[in-house]
Amino acid sequence: MKYKDYYQALGVDRTASADDIKKAYRKLAHQYHPDVSKDPKGEEKFKEIAEAYAMLKDPEKRQEYDSLGRRPAGESFTPPPDWQQYYGGGAGAGASASAFDDVDLADILNAFRSGGRSDGRGRGRASFPIPGENYEVSVSVPLEKIYSGGETNVTVELPEYDEHGLPHRVSHTFRVTIPKGAVEGQRLRLAGKGGPGRNGGKPGDLYIVLAIAPHPLYRVSGRDLYLDLPLAPWEAVLGAAVEIPTLGGNVELNIKPGTSSGQRLRLAGRGLPSSGGGAGDLYAVTQIEVPRKVSKREQELYQQLAAASDFNPRKHFKTEAK
Repeated sequence: MKYKDYYQALGVDRTASADDIKKAYRKLAHQYHPDVSKDPKGEEKFKEIAEAYAMLKDPEKRQEYDSLGRRPAGESFTPPPDWQQYYGGGAGAGASASAFDDVDLADILNAFRSGGRSDGRGRGRASFPIPGENYEVSVSVPLEKIYSGGETNVTVELPEYDEHGLPHRVSHTFRVTIPKGAVEGQRLRLAGKGGPGRNGGKPGDLYIVLAIAPHPLYRVSGRDLYLDLPLAPWEAVLGAAVEIPTLGGNVELNIKPGTSSGQRLRLAGRGLPSSGGGAGDLYAVTQIEVPRKVSKREQELYQQLAAASDFNPRKHFKTEAK
C-alpha cells in the first residue's frame, strides 16, 4: 500500500499537540467544505483532512501510525500484518469508508457556528476572535451608470450559517456608489459587509467587481464606444446632417457626400470618462441601408437612376484579357 502523510495533510508538525491538530482540522474543514469551497478539488481535500484527523485525534491510533516511521507521501510500503485489519486501511491506498466513521462532524459544525474550541461533544466555548470571510461577487452595471457615476442598488447572494451551523445563501441588497469613470473589472470595497466574525472578530469585507452590461446601441472598447450608424443611400451619396445618440445627449453629425459603408466617423470626447479627467471617443460606423419595400414611384425613380448612372461597384472584378 502507499503511505499517506497525515501530518502533511493537516499542515502540522509531527510533534504537534492534540489541540494544534484540532485547530488545523477545523480551519481546513471550513476552508474545503463542499458547501463553502470554490476549489474544484475541495471535496477531495475535505475527505483527505477528515481521514487524517480521524487517525491523529485518537492517541492510540496516532501512536500506532507514528510507529510506521517517516516516509515520503505516496511511497509504497508493507505495514505490519494487523495494521490494515485493525484500522480499515487507515494509512494505505484506497482507505475504506471505516476510516471516516471516527470523524467527529460535530466538530466541523461547531467550528462553523462558533469558531471556538470544542469539548469533543460538539459544544463550543469561548476562544480567540476569528475575523469574518471576505467575499467577492461580480455585478452587472448599466453603461449609463458607468458613464455618469452615482448610487445604485446591488443585490447579491452571500453564504450564511443557520442555527445548526449549515451554510446557505441569503439575498442582500446594498446601496453602492459607482465612481464616474469606473472600468470593467474594477473592485469596490464594502467594509464589514462580508462574512460575520466569530468570538468578537471583525466582519469581513464584500468586494463588488463591476461588469458592464451589454448595451443595445454601443460596443465598449476600453474607454471608446462604437455605434452602428444606418444611412439611407441618398444620405451616403448626397451627404446629410444626421442626429447621433450619445451617452451625454444627442449631437448632430455631418455626413460627407460619397460616404461608403463601414467608415468610422469619430466624435472626440464622446466616449467613457476617465477618473483622471478626459474621456474616450465615440466612433459612428456607417452602415448603408436600403428600403425593403418601395412604392411604384420610388421604383420608377430607381430605374431612371440605374439607366442614367455609369457607376459600377464591381468594376475591379474585371481583368484584362491575356
